[in-house]
Amino acid sequence: MSAIIESLQDTPISKPERSGAIRRMRGLLKTDQPAPTDEEVAAMLEERRLDKYFQ
Repeated sequence: MSAIIESLQDTPISKPERSGAIRRMRGLLKTDQPAPTDEEVAAMLEERRLDKYFQ
């Protein structure tokens, strides 16, 4: 386990590589739909809780 941790610590991540990954992740989040309202988010959370705890 410590050998894996040490090998990961020795591998620097370059700034351009990191920036490219961030740009790709942002692209995944883009949508044509507007952000949900507070009420919609509350309803989604409530629905998730009901599914999680009562089924």
